[in-house]
Amino acid sequence: MSRRRNRRIQFHEILVSLLGSENVYFQPPSTMKIKYPCIIYNRNTEFMRHADDGRYADRTCYMVYVIDPDPDSDIPEKVGYLPLASFDKHYTAENLNHDVYSVYY
Repeated sequence: MSRRRNRRIQFHEILVSLLGSENVYFQPPSTMKIKYPCIIYNRNTEFMRHADDGRYADRTCYMVYVIDPDPDSDIPEKVGYLPLASFDKHYTAENLNHDVYSVYY
């Protein structure tokens, strides 16, 4: 298994523990039936540092969407406390609250 995949699986497990359920989806297809509340995440960008002709640090940035019918849910706050997380925006669509974070892992 690749290093990138191992790190993504670790990140997935962290999100599952924050949510408290298995409703965590990585790049789900549009045909998938989603259960709420949930977390949907996908790769966004990468951060790399180089020195002495080599890469010594890298992080993948994930866009993390917390989707919940409850506008006062505590799940977004939990995601916001992850190291290297930053809040991007909030919006409502189809009576669901969406909180979007960028998280480097």
